[in-house]
Amino acid sequence: MNNTQLWRALGRNFIISILLFGALLGILFLIESFLPAFQGGAGGRLLRWHDPAWVVGIPASIIGVAYILTVRDPQNYTGFFAGVVMSILLGIQFLLQSQYDSAFLFFFVFIPFQLMSIYKWSRSKDDGGASFEPKFLDTPRLFLSVALLIFITAGDFIINLYAIHGALALDGWKEAVILLLNGLLISSSFLANYWLIYRKTDSWIYWFIYSIAGIGLFIFLGNAFSIVLFTFFLVINSMAGIAWLKATKPENMGWLNLFKQ
Repeated sequence: MNNTQLWRALGRNFIISILLFGALLGILFLIESFLPAFQGGAGGRLLRWHDPAWVVGIPASIIGVAYILTVRDPQNYTGFFAGVVMSILLGIQFLLQSQYDSAFLFFFVFIPFQLMSIYKWSRSKDDGGASFEPKFLDTPRLFLSVALLIFITAGDFIINLYAIHGALALDGWKEAVILLLNGLLISSSFLANYWLIYRKTDSWIYWFIYSIAGIGLFIFLGNAFSIVLFTFFLVINSMAGIAWLKATKPENMGWLNLFKQ
């Protein structure tokens, strides 16, 4: 596809995302209107228009879905421009929620990652299309990636413990699970964004982990809207992952070839 077609695809995905979120918000409005259990608090439990962080999160989510729908095509780098805007909005959202580790990640890690992706994906058209092909990691990089997932998750867990208690002390198992899921959310999104730069199909495995961790985290936090939102992300990310898996040639299966022996 030429550049005009790539940008048109991004525009179409924005429209699709707006329609999907419009339908989702409409359904949630009906649920709040007719089910008393969801009418608690100012503005309800699902639609919290009184909360600035929640309001910022809505356009961030809409742009984020357009981003995912666009980079589902490993030839379309334009989605990363949407990813930069999404990261700015999510960084603001996390600042409003006093989640400074996540805000730092979006402002100072994910935006540079996405700018690198724009550079590498846009330049890859010059090599005849060979680097458009998605690939799985080889086995050594797989083990390195898993080790990083564990290291970042554990590091975030410890940092948050010291931020809360000033020591390695836990206030029950529920707090431990919440902190672990929060760390997994950060580590999986870090690796997902990083491996997207190099068109590694593994990135969608990490987006899948991200979605599952988000669902679990907000179940423990009792945030009904975020549970619905991350379930929505789970479906979108899974669809993109399946598309990349189908586009991955047998010779590019990397570590998966271990299971064929």
